[in-house]
Amino acid sequence: MSLKRIRLVMWKEFLQLRRDPLLLRAMFLMPILQLVFFGYVVAADVKNISIAVIDLDHSVASRQLEAEFASSDYFVITQHPATEAELQPLMDKGAVKAALVIPDGTSAALTRGEAAPIGVVVDGSESSSASIASGYAAQIVGEFNQRQIAASGMTIAAPGIDARIRVVFNPTLESINSMIPGLIAALLMISFGALMSQAVVKERESGTLEQMFVTPIKRNEYLIGKLTPYVVLAIAQVAVVAIIGMLWFKVPFYGSWWVVAVGLGLFLLTSVGLGLLISLVSHTRQQAQQTVMFLMIPQMVLSGFIFPVESMPAWIAPIANVIPLTHALVVLRGAFVKGSGFAALATPLWILAAFAVVIFGAAVVQMQRRLAE
Repeated sequence: MSLKRIRLVMWKEFLQLRRDPLLLRAMFLMPILQLVFFGYVVAADVKNISIAVIDLDHSVASRQLEAEFASSDYFVITQHPATEAELQPLMDKGAVKAALVIPDGTSAALTRGEAAPIGVVVDGSESSSASIASGYAAQIVGEFNQRQIAASGMTIAAPGIDARIRVVFNPTLESINSMIPGLIAALLMISFGALMSQAVVKERESGTLEQMFVTPIKRNEYLIGKLTPYVVLAIAQVAVVAIIGMLWFKVPFYGSWWVVAVGLGLFLLTSVGLGLLISLVSHTRQQAQQTVMFLMIPQMVLSGFIFPVESMPAWIAPIANVIPLTHALVVLRGAFVKGSGFAALATPLWILAAFAVVIFGAAVVQMQRRLAE
């Protein structure tokens, strides 16, 4: 065994790494970003839950109760519907995650020393956030009752506010009901992002790309032929996962398959386009693999697939809005768990359409330019 030869091989490997600056940057940046994302997101508590307040009592007591929710770190009051009928559309499209309903006569019941029931409605499509939101609401109401007792000078507990919590869209709070719809989109992103990232760079490394274009095939024909098998595989994969989720795991489906098809179609174009762009800018398959990991892991962490967006710090949460997976999750969970239609999911669908046009369009343009060289 020669130490000199080993040293020379080691030097050769370092030189090759130095010639690939993109791979080198990814190797150092990836663990730093993962540490920051997981450190802030995993350790954080669920806060800033959007809540609507329906105050039908319009009394001092109702305003004090609303102020208790507003002053907590757990809830952010974003809507004030006039009636309960206006609450359903807000929850269908995900504008609010919970609602506080204060019925008429609440203050009068408290004055008489009677129990005053109020409603706390929680969106159960994200089971972990719903469980935490229910606990927070009960805690705030309990603290409100204690303050009322202390202010009145009573030594024994009066009936006070009786918070009646109702979970909609997933009353059993089974996490599998929100996990399986999200898993469909996550698997689509991971598998086809990884596959497409190898599509062109693999042929460039083996030299078959140049051989392909000495044949009479046109660039558009090559592009369509290249992408079609992946689209067919994507449809098959989604169908298998959805069928197993519904039949084996008993995940309910309340919405329209057309909504799911449109949402997944737009998200598929985005995933394929992103993978194709990675393949076009990468010089080696190893570089493409590192780039995919560099992009996919933050998307999984920040999109709300694993951890609720409400648990993220204020400076990280807005990043979720520029991640396509975030909006795909809203569409799939809305269709599966809530039964939401095109009207309620118009915003995330339009955002997915914009991502598809920009990312897939950029990939096609770059592909055409690369093939013309």
